[in-house]
Amino acid sequence: MLKKIQITTLAGAKRIGFAIFLGAVVSGCSSNDDFLACQQAVSTGSVVVGSGLAGDPAIPEPQSGYKLGKKPVTGLSYMAVTANPLATKAGCEVLRDGGSAMDAAVAIQMVLGLVEPQSSGLGGGAFMLHYDAASKKVQSYDGRETAPSAATEDYLRYISATDKSNPLPKLSNAFNSTRASGRSIGTPGAVRMLELAHKDYGKRSWGELFNPAIQLASEGFPISGRMAAAIAGARADLLRDPDAVGYFLNADLSPKALGTTIKNPDYAATLKTIASGGADAFYTGPIAKSIVDKIAASTGGPASPVEITPGLTSLQDLANYKAIRREPVCTTYRNTWVCGMGPPSSGGVAVAQALGILEQFDLSAQKPTQIGDEGAKPSVAAVHLISEAQRLAYADRNQYLADTDFFPLPANGVSSLVDKAYLKTRASLISLTKSMGTATAGTFTAKPMGSSSQEGNGTSHVTIVDRAGNVVSMTTTIESGMGSFHFTRGFLLNNQLTDFSFDPVDASGAMIANKIGPNKRPRSSMAPTIVFSKAADGSMGDFLMATGSPGGASIIQFVTKTLIGVIDWKLDAQQASAMVNFGAANSPTTGVGGEHPYIDSSANGLNDPLLNGLRALGHTVSFAAQSSGVSTIVKTIIPGRASPVYVGGADPRREGIALGDSPL
Repeated sequence: MLKKIQITTLAGAKRIGFAIFLGAVVSGCSSNDDFLACQQAVSTGSVVVGSGLAGDPAIPEPQSGYKLGKKPVTGLSYMAVTANPLATKAGCEVLRDGGSAMDAAVAIQMVLGLVEPQSSGLGGGAFMLHYDAASKKVQSYDGRETAPSAATEDYLRYISATDKSNPLPKLSNAFNSTRASGRSIGTPGAVRMLELAHKDYGKRSWGELFNPAIQLASEGFPISGRMAAAIAGARADLLRDPDAVGYFLNADLSPKALGTTIKNPDYAATLKTIASGGADAFYTGPIAKSIVDKIAASTGGPASPVEITPGLTSLQDLANYKAIRREPVCTTYRNTWVCGMGPPSSGGVAVAQALGILEQFDLSAQKPTQIGDEGAKPSVAAVHLISEAQRLAYADRNQYLADTDFFPLPANGVSSLVDKAYLKTRASLISLTKSMGTATAGTFTAKPMGSSSQEGNGTSHVTIVDRAGNVVSMTTTIESGMGSFHFTRGFLLNNQLTDFSFDPVDASGAMIANKIGPNKRPRSSMAPTIVFSKAADGSMGDFLMATGSPGGASIIQFVTKTLIGVIDWKLDAQQASAMVNFGAANSPTTGVGGEHPYIDSSANGLNDPLLNGLRALGHTVSFAAQSSGVSTIVKTIIPGRASPVYVGGADPRREGIALGDSPL
């Protein structure tokens, strides 16, 4: 029957929702709690994802900038949230059958690479945070791509030392031109990172975790709205690659459309090879040779026979690739500990800086002006304060953050950048009545440094909690949508190297930390995040929430608003994920996501009090649509239950869902 429940987060949020209680026991389930495990609750009962029945979230729908009506999902003991229903199902079923959060992450990534190839996959990289509930340890994993050993400072901007033209094929601008060449492709890191992390925290065998994706690739799946839109938008670029043409386009070279059942036998074969041979089977042997050969391509296929500047990646580059265990960036924010990813990602540091600056202001007194089923609409004062804090954080990010294995951070490194006294000083630069426009980086070094900000946004995020309370927050990417448009053995190759600065110095001649170099990892903004309560003695306490998002450099903004939504404004996981997107990089422009139903974009936004209020404070306001993909899980107290449950929220700007056991 339908039962009305009140959800209260550990931070105190309240929300009314509906769920379905069925008292049956199903053979093979470990308990009554598993009866509805990994199913989508609908008004008439529940539905299995991928069944094709009414209410099935995997039924393809046209891409939408914002899908109305997403509800929070509860789970008693485990949960997975991803940007695609089929991937969420695969991960949830691994958890249901006793797998760990790390097991589920492997299964999810293999499915995402198939059903959401435009965003992540075998040909890309990832950053991951893992929380081990038994030891209470947070470990971060770096699976970022690397530049080839033959890369020079001019690798991205010139064809050669004697030919100062931009890499080919020539497109509308230099960034895109390099992106479509072999020069943009970094040595993929996701597979090696997942294997390393699985060896540390996996429970089930590596090989069996590939089965869901192998089955989908062999039997086929319907093309979703986002995948269909990505294919259509990239058609001209995909034409240069005969393997991409054969997979993404029809015989008449038209893009395969929404709902088309598509099979990927090459991907299935690749997965079988990795499943049986481990990551070594990807980084050496025939798969590695196919990757190197594709990067070295110097001309397009018959459908678009243009010249392409090849990359210089070698078989040795792949064989030498190493994923790295790194220390997470953990800092306090009010009554919580927030842990994120350190360099070469700037995400953890920038989020920590923004939060540290905002600790000087009472955001709880600046609650959203509207809270409802579609999340929340923030107040003018809150957007102003948070955007100003982000400007200051991005200023430091753009100047100092890079691969610290090649270029050290200033002063005492991360600890100096997130130092409370330093951030209090930075907060004093914020005016309550006028935007600063563009911030200046904090002063740490006597020698001026150059600044660089570019980054793409073809990415996905995964959040998982297992029965034992272990947590995975993983952001995974091939960089821009459809990556480099180079396709081999069933997967796309990244264009991750375009996250490097194209120029080694700025206009004044100051060196840029994020310049390209041999074997170097480009800076990222990916910000997988895990939050804990603060214990009475000030130490890290119990798990509270995990979140993350795709979105290029805007990831920092999407994650910050989600954290503040839960911690300061007591929103539930779905409300915080769905909330209006807002924030600023280091420019006079403040973005407010115009795709959200709470934003009135009519008459150039002049009818919306939030947009007008920001303009009055000197912000240059953009209300262009923003494509976040926040996946959030919050540990939640429900009145009448002795133990907390998990509440999951999936961003309505993407196709994802949350699934767990026994939704309430």
